[in-house]
Amino acid sequence: MTIQAAIGELSSFLGQRLTCSKSELAQHGTSETHFPLTPPDAVAYPETTEEVAQIVRICAEHRCPVVAWGTGTSLEGQAQAFQGGVSVDFLRMNRVLEVAQADMHARVQPGVTREALNEELRATGLFFPVDPGANASLGGMASTRASGTTAVRYGTMRDNVIGLEVVTAKGEIIRTGSAARKSASGYDLTGLFVGAEGTLGLITELTLRLRGIPEAISSAVCAFDTVDRAVECVIDTIQMGVPMARIELVDTESVRAVNAYAGMELPERPHLLLEFHGSEAAVAEQAETFGEIAGDHGGSGFDWAREPEDRTALWAMRHNAYHAILAARPGCRALVTDICVPISRLAEAVEACREDLAQARIDGPILGHVGDGNFHAILLFHPEDADERKRVQAASERLVDLALSLGGTSTGEHGIGVGKLGYMAREHGAAWSVMGTIKQALDPDNIMNPGKLVPPRN
Repeated sequence: MTIQAAIGELSSFLGQRLTCSKSELAQHGTSETHFPLTPPDAVAYPETTEEVAQIVRICAEHRCPVVAWGTGTSLEGQAQAFQGGVSVDFLRMNRVLEVAQADMHARVQPGVTREALNEELRATGLFFPVDPGANASLGGMASTRASGTTAVRYGTMRDNVIGLEVVTAKGEIIRTGSAARKSASGYDLTGLFVGAEGTLGLITELTLRLRGIPEAISSAVCAFDTVDRAVECVIDTIQMGVPMARIELVDTESVRAVNAYAGMELPERPHLLLEFHGSEAAVAEQAETFGEIAGDHGGSGFDWAREPEDRTALWAMRHNAYHAILAARPGCRALVTDICVPISRLAEAVEACREDLAQARIDGPILGHVGDGNFHAILLFHPEDADERKRVQAASERLVDLALSLGGTSTGEHGIGVGKLGYMAREHGAAWSVMGTIKQALDPDNIMNPGKLVPPRN
C-alpha cells in the first residue's frame, strides 16, 4: 500500500482533475505564516460529494493521507500535507445550493467563500455574519472553527453552522444536524466536526444560520493615549452590555504600519475600531453610550463612517493590518499569536504581553478582536536569523502560558494544526487523550489530515 498506488488509481478515476504539477503542488504546500513549503504528492479537484467519497475510499485502501484545501488561508499549517498524500481542493465545489429565506438559513458547498455567499444573499435582506478578514472558504472556516471581527455580536462558526454533510475516513457519507432551530436528539456531531480541522472527515456541505441585515450600521475609529486605556474602555463597554457588532484594537505599531501601507493618516496612537448594528435609534443610543465610556478613558478623535464605502475602507484597513505589518519589515516572516482570555483579564494579558515582548527585544505589533478577549501579536523574525526565530518561538510559548494561567486558551480562532500542537496537553490534560480516542475510532488508519490537532500516534 503506497501513496503512488493511490495516485495511480485516482488518476484513472479523475483524469485531468488530479494533478502532480509542481506549481500546483507548491501552491498547496504554502502557508500564510512561518511554516516551510510542504507540497502534497498530488492535488484532486472533486465536483460532487460522491467523488469526494470515492477519493477517500481509494486513499483509505492504500492508507494514503488526505488533506482538505479551501483557499489556503489557515495560519497554523492545517492545510499543509506534512506527511505527504493527496490534497483535496474544493475549488470546484463552490455552489450555493439553497437559500431558505423564511427559515433564515442557506445550504452551501464547502468551496463557497464568505464574500460569494453574501453576494448571493444581497437581494434577500439576509447576510452571513462571520468575518475572519480573509475571503476564506466556508468549509475551511467550519473546519477551523473560525470567527473574526463580528464574533462579539454574532458568535463564531460554532454558533452559525447548524448542519453538515461529511465524508468519513471510510468514504461513508453522513449528515449531521437539521434545519430545525434546536434538537435534543443524540450526540452533537455537527459540533464535533466543526473545529476538527479535517482530522475526522471532509466537509462536503454546510447548512448555515443567516441574519437579517441591520436597518442602520455605523462605524467609527477612536484614539487613546495608551493600549491599557483602550482595553479598559473595551472591558467597560462589554460589561455595560452595549451590543457592539465589532470592537477591534490596533496598537501604535500597527497604526504606523497601516499608515505606511495604505497611505492613511491616523494619529500614531492606539485605536479602537468599532461598529454598531440595529435600528437608527438603537445605533445612535449605542454610539452615545460608547462615546461617554470612551471619554472616561481619554478616547478622542472620533471619525465616523456611515456610508457603505467609508465603512468598507475602515474594515479593509483592519483586515490588511497583517500584510501592512509584514511590509514594514521586508523579508521577514511572522509567528502569529492568537490567545484568548476572559474579558475581565484582558487588560492584564495585553500589558503582560507588551512587557514580555519589550524585554525579549521582539517586534510584535498587537491587534485583535478584543471585544471577546481575543488578541494577536504579530511576532516578526527574519527567516535566516536563527536567534531571532528562537526568541520569537520562546515568546509565543510564554504568551500561551500566560493565557492558560489567566483561565484562557492557546487559540481563540486560528486553531491548532501543527503550530500549536505542543500546547494541547497543557491546556486540556487528560481530555486531549479523549480527543485522540475519538480520532482513533473514526479514523483508525490515521489518513485524515494526520499529525494535526490530536496526540501523535505511536
